[in-house]
Amino acid sequence: MPMMKTLRRFDPLLGAVGAVLFLASVLGFGAALPGYLPLGHPVALLGAIGVPHAGAFDLLGFVLPGLLAAAVALRLLARVPVTAPWTLRVGGQMLVLSGLAFAAMGVLPLDANDIESPASQYHASAWMVWVLAFVPGALMSGFGARRLPGWGRLVALHLAAGLAVLVGAFVLQALIPAPVAQRVAFVAWALWLAAALPVASRVHHR
Repeated sequence: MPMMKTLRRFDPLLGAVGAVLFLASVLGFGAALPGYLPLGHPVALLGAIGVPHAGAFDLLGFVLPGLLAAAVALRLLARVPVTAPWTLRVGGQMLVLSGLAFAAMGVLPLDANDIESPASQYHASAWMVWVLAFVPGALMSGFGARRLPGWGRLVALHLAAGLAVLVGAFVLQALIPAPVAQRVAFVAWALWLAAALPVASRVHHR
């Protein structure tokens, strides 16, 4: 029990570490890759088969942040009251799945030389599972927590993040270059990841 209490003290840091790892990896590996355009190339190119240091990026940029996101979602689930609506619990489970799918993007890197190859298709599938799990997971969590006392900020965070990822992943693709739209979705997710447990910690202690 003392060990569990000690681990809980680090809860607010889990998401922040994951968000910083992801954002720092995108910026750092992007700057180190000759010819890489931050707003012209997809993030996944940094971890593509045959790209220098791709394995390191996949680990630091996708796998570890994704696993930390799954851990954040599990810690959020642990805070859900027994009497909470089922949508809140199911939404939390979908957030766990989205974190695992994010990690899978690093395990299944795309092939930069063949966008139609099985490797590239597997990566695209992992990306789609991440989006299709996170968006409804965040929205269901937000709507499910609306009537819980003191959960207002967490409701707002879930709903805002879910809508922002939805817009970045699908709506903006028709209006701005796809790599830019994709980064909107990724940044919204990273902000949610960093803020979720600190906000939930305030709720828990009310």
